[in-house]
Amino acid sequence: MASFAKIGLNNKVIEVYSLHNNELKDSNGVEQEVNGIDFLTKLTGYPVWKQTSYNTHGGVHSSGGTPLRKNHAAIGYTYDEDRNAFIPKKPYTSWILNETTCLWESPITKPDDSNEYNWNEQNQTWDLI
Repeated sequence: MASFAKIGLNNKVIEVYSLHNNELKDSNGVEQEVNGIDFLTKLTGYPVWKQTSYNTHGGVHSSGGTPLRKNHAAIGYTYDEDRNAFIPKKPYTSWILNETTCLWESPITKPDDSNEYNWNEQNQTWDLI
C-alpha cells in the first residue's frame, strides 16, 4: 500500500489516505508519485498531496529501504517544503528540531534506564513517574 498526505493551509496534514500500489504504476510498471496524486485529485477533487511512507521514522526506513520525507505523515503534522519532510507538532516550547530526523528533542537528554519519565516544561527536567 502507498500512503498519501492531504496538505491543507500552512502545509498542515489534514488527512492520510492509503492506495493500492497499482494506482502509482506508469505504463512501464514503475511506481510514480505523480500517478497517486493524479488518482487522488480525480477521486476527491482536492489537488495538494504528498506521498509518505509508513515505514519511515526519523529519516530511517524500518525495512532498510529508502526513507521518504523523514517521517510518516499524520494528521496535524506539517509538510516542510525546504526539508522535504513531515514534521510532528512541537510538543513543548523548549524542544528543538533535530535537522537530521525532523523530530523534536528535549533540551536535555532523557535518562536511559528502566524508569518512566515525563517531561516537566516548567522546570526543564525529566521527572520520574
